[in-house]
Amino acid sequence: MPEGRPFRLVRSGAWLVAHFDRFQRTASWAICGGGLWKSRTVAWLEVSDRDLRPPVDARRFLHARLSALGDEDAVGLLTSRSLDAFTEASRSDGALETRCVATVGLGNALRAGDPPGKGPHSGTINILCHVSAPLSDEALLEALALCAEARALAVREAEVTSTTTGKPASGTGTDCIVVAAPEGAEPIQHVGKHTVVGHLIGHVVHEAVRRGVEQWNAERAGRTRALGEV
Repeated sequence: MPEGRPFRLVRSGAWLVAHFDRFQRTASWAICGGGLWKSRTVAWLEVSDRDLRPPVDARRFLHARLSALGDEDAVGLLTSRSLDAFTEASRSDGALETRCVATVGLGNALRAGDPPGKGPHSGTINILCHVSAPLSDEALLEALALCAEARALAVREAEVTSTTTGKPASGTGTDCIVVAAPEGAEPIQHVGKHTVVGHLIGHVVHEAVRRGVEQWNAERAGRTRALGEV
């Protein structure tokens, strides 16, 4: 694995897969490998709306696909966003490094507190944020909160609006975040915004999501122009 790269990112077929050279402790609410988990793989699967139409069980569907991939213990993410559009950001301070990979779709953009219900279109923001130092359970959970805050900030700064209420959005209805860090003794206990690692996490997640939002908006503008020329 090249120096400075905590994991190898592979884009192939319907998959985008982050391969770590050793097991990582992860925290997420992913439908496969969610909660506090250990894995060497975080995998995005690109799907269409018809793949998940009822009565399909999304968790069983993804688990079967991960099994066929040969990695039943992976943290698994689903998205209808083209995986070719993934974005990355990294930042370091001395020996401490953070790296974020994000896929950003906004067809399902919502504001926290919007009424429940299925959005008009599929689309989600899926984030992997890796920290090069071990994190305690508390720090893993705090990192999740910080990632969510950075994501919401990037969406808000881009003036994305909710697809149901038209108010400023804070994400989408189906976002998922994965935080990963190596196992090790003397883990970092807290990663708030006053800490170096908190600064690094917030920066890379905000930057990766910001780039993803810009890419989404540029593609949407291109489609609008193309329709206008027909």
